[in-house]
Amino acid sequence: MNPIVLIPARLAASRFPNKPLADIHGKPMIVHCVERAQEADLGPVWVAAGDREIVDAVEQAGGKAVLTDPDHPSGSDRIWEAACKIDPDGKHDVIVNMQGDLPAMEPGILRAVTDPLADPQVDIGTSVAIITDPEDRDNPNVVKAIAGFPDGARQARALAFTRATAPWGDGPLYYHFGIYTYRRSALERFVALPPGVLEKREKLEQMRALEAGMRIDAVLIDTIPLTVDTPEDLAPVLDVLG
Repeated sequence: MNPIVLIPARLAASRFPNKPLADIHGKPMIVHCVERAQEADLGPVWVAAGDREIVDAVEQAGGKAVLTDPDHPSGSDRIWEAACKIDPDGKHDVIVNMQGDLPAMEPGILRAVTDPLADPQVDIGTSVAIITDPEDRDNPNVVKAIAGFPDGARQARALAFTRATAPWGDGPLYYHFGIYTYRRSALERFVALPPGVLEKREKLEQMRALEAGMRIDAVLIDTIPLTVDTPEDLAPVLDVLG
């Protein structure tokens, strides 16, 4: 595999406007994300930016960024445009989509998400972790992955993603994190698909891939990465990166 890591970012966000440029110990958050991706040592790292200010911030820090259409409906559409601009000849056969709100993520997580693509039948890889907070089990803002991990297994096929409390019965529930690895051909197919029925109902774009018969495998990780969704989420990140 010859991966490229792309980080979609845009300034417009209802809960945290200008989030990619939020200051974390003197550096914009998006620059910390670039550094975490570089530490994973998977391949070149680029930011797929929806705004010139993000491009400028990344380039001033020595990183690479490409300007994309600000009106893309999703990060997947944004990274596909970026991939076509950066690598029009398709030399990179695997595209890693790291979110721009994970400035303290352990680089090993990014490496682990590429493991499922060692199986040629897998189109997309992603990551999950066991839900440990009882309140999160019933929180519709917490996305759950439905996957059956046999005892001792660290990888399983994702059968669905939901905001509901699922699956039923005794056993763990799994957080889903929006970190993906795509075969280039899978991403090209994915962004060309119309939105799925369950995708629109759950407001989860990964359901589009499953509804179209694509295979997503999840890796089980032990560490829950700190996600910055609101200004209040910065406090623990500041501590970790202090």
